[in-house]
Amino acid sequence: MGVIHVLPPTDIETLLRTALVGRIACCAHGDGEDGRPYVVPLAYGYDGDAVYAHSGLGRKIRLMRAQPLVTFEVDRAEADDRWRSVIAEGVYDELTDAVARERALRVIYPPPREVPPLGPETVVYRIQLTAKSGRYEIPG
Repeated sequence: MGVIHVLPPTDIETLLRTALVGRIACCAHGDGEDGRPYVVPLAYGYDGDAVYAHSGLGRKIRLMRAQPLVTFEVDRAEADDRWRSVIAEGVYDELTDAVARERALRVIYPPPREVPPLGPETVVYRIQLTAKSGRYEIPG
């Protein structure tokens, strides 16, 4: 077992920009929801202020529409005693304006990558981050 430290802000930003997969935790109460948290992995883009992603309609979108306060997590592990993680609090915001959607998709798919064809019911959204914290462990 190693020693756990607070991840500096610059390292928080680096991990948010370079992680391949993030996880959204969302939860809603009422309307048939049991209040159980739901965690789902996703590919995403990050611009320094917000996380951007897109999805088909489903449980994640339904929960975030009902309760827009969410948590976003990324991590990277090299061994059981060498890892780093970031937890960010945020607010879900669905992007319906064509310009905002296109900007979000360019964050998710920066040039020279091409934006894949998306169906008309694809939801493009951002998680506006309101707080970020991180930890890391190194061998003691």
